Amino acid sequence: MAIFFTIAGTNHHYGSDFMEKDMKVFLEKEPDNDHDREAIKVTMEGLGLVGYVANSTFTVLGESYSAGRLYDKIGDTASGTIRYVLDKGVLCELQEE
Repeated sequence: MAIFFTIAGTNHHYGSDFMEKDMKVFLEKEPDNDHDREAIKVTMEGLGLVGYVANSTFTVLGESYSAGRLYDKIGDTASGTIRYVLDKGVLCELQEE
C-alpha cells in the first residue's frame, strides 16, 4: 500500500513553482525542532531545505500522512517522489527503502 505525505511550508523557502512530478525528495527527522517534536524536514539535492512534512489538519492534503503518522514508519531518513504539485501543497509518495 502506497503512503503519501504533503510538503508544507515551501513558501518559506524556494516555493513550489519549480517542483514537478517524479522529482525526488529526501526526508530527515528533526527531533530538536523547537516547534514540533515530530518534525520531518524535506530537502532536495542541490537546494537543501524546501519544506516540512505537513503536521496539521490545515496543511495535510486528503488522506496523506501527517508527520505524526509518518514519524514511526520511517527511520531517521527516508525518500519520496513528488506525485502532484497542487495549489494547496505538494503531494509525495514515500519510497520503500
